[in-house]
Amino acid sequence: MRLAAAVTVLSLACVSVVLAAAHSGRDAVIEARQASMKEMAAAAKTIAGMFDGKQAYDAAAFKAAAETIRARTGPALIAEFPSATLGAPSGAKPDIDSARAEFEGLARHIGTLASALASDAERAPPRITDDMRMGSGLAMGGGSLLGKRPSLAEADPTKLPAEHLLHLILQDCSSCHSKFRQRTM
Repeated sequence: MRLAAAVTVLSLACVSVVLAAAHSGRDAVIEARQASMKEMAAAAKTIAGMFDGKQAYDAAAFKAAAETIRARTGPALIAEFPSATLGAPSGAKPDIDSARAEFEGLARHIGTLASALASDAERAPPRITDDMRMGSGLAMGGGSLLGKRPSLAEADPTKLPAEHLLHLILQDCSSCHSKFRQRTM
C-alpha cells in the first residue's frame, strides 16, 4: 500500500516537473519573441527617425538597424510563433494557427522587403540621397496616388527606395498586428 502511494506521489511529482518545464519553455519562447519584436521596433524607429530628420543620419546605424529587421523577419519570424506559444499570456492570437498560411505569407513578405532594405543599407552613402527617398509619386501601397496599385507579386522591392521599403514593412507589420495580435493586460 505504501509503495503504491509512493509511486503515485512520485508520478504526480514527475508530471508537475514536466508541466513546469513545458510552461517554462513556453514562457522563454514568448519572452524571446517579445524581445525580438522590441528590437525590430527600435530598429524601425531608428531608420524612420533618420528619414524624418528627427535623428542624425548615420550610414552604419542605418545598416545595423536594417540588418536587425532582416534577421528577425521571414523564416525567423515564422519560427517565433509555434502553436504552443499562442494565446494568453502572449499577445499572439490563437487565430494564427487557423490562418497560418496568411500569417506566414505576411512574415515572408516582410522578410523580402527587409532583405531589400538591408541590401540598400549595405551600399548606404554617407548622407541620405534623393534616390533613397520615397518621392512624391509613390503611395504607401507601391503605386501612384492616382494610378493602379500593383499587387505584391508585381512590385519588385529591389527597385524601391529605402524609405519606401521601410513604409511597406511598417504597413505589413500593422496589418499583421491588427489581425494576429491581442492586447495583454
